[in-house]
Amino acid sequence: MSWKTAHRSFYYADAEEPDDIVLPPAETAHLCIDVQDYYLKKDDPEEARRWAPFIERMRRTVIPNTARLIAECRSRNVENVFARIACLKPDGRDRSLSQKKPGFNYLLLPKDEPDGRIVAELAPRDDEITFIKTTDSALTGTNMRLVLQNMGIRNVVVSGIFTDQCVSSTVRSLADESFNVVVVEECCAAATMELHEKELEIINMIYCHVVKLDEALSFFTA
Repeated sequence: MSWKTAHRSFYYADAEEPDDIVLPPAETAHLCIDVQDYYLKKDDPEEARRWAPFIERMRRTVIPNTARLIAECRSRNVENVFARIACLKPDGRDRSLSQKKPGFNYLLLPKDEPDGRIVAELAPRDDEITFIKTTDSALTGTNMRLVLQNMGIRNVVVSGIFTDQCVSSTVRSLADESFNVVVVEECCAAATMELHEKELEIINMIYCHVVKLDEALSFFTA
């Protein structure tokens, strides 16, 4: 099944197939969201067991595929940009409400803490921009919109975690700002595959187009 018919929700079950996607390198950026060391470490044995499928998907699928995407973008002169969750104040009072609420999304991660680093396999180069965010949406909580527009970017290819949280929030914000958004399904993950697949269905066709990695690479023009 091609990207044109996959991940259809109730709203788009009978919609016409979308037009072909064309991604000129000079107008396209790849955005990698929140693939940080913190999320791959579970010291508590019970938490490690519960999160094992997610961590396995990250290690076997998401990180290797994202590394390939980053390398392909570099070879094609497509801008790689990164976002990571980190608070600017040690006590975290600069965080948005969504990151202060009790529960999973609560995170006190000062910007210079080692656990807040992007995983080594995906580490940005010196000339690649990293945005520090204290919000779920990488667009809302940073000057990313201004920077992308200054660079002439109109299309954003998205990878990262979590599909149903920061990825979804960012994708919706990008769409609202009239960027064309492509989400690469093998380069994203949620806590469970059920959540991942459901969120892809929810955001597909309206906020973005969900595609396979090989499909995304085929969209780049020479």
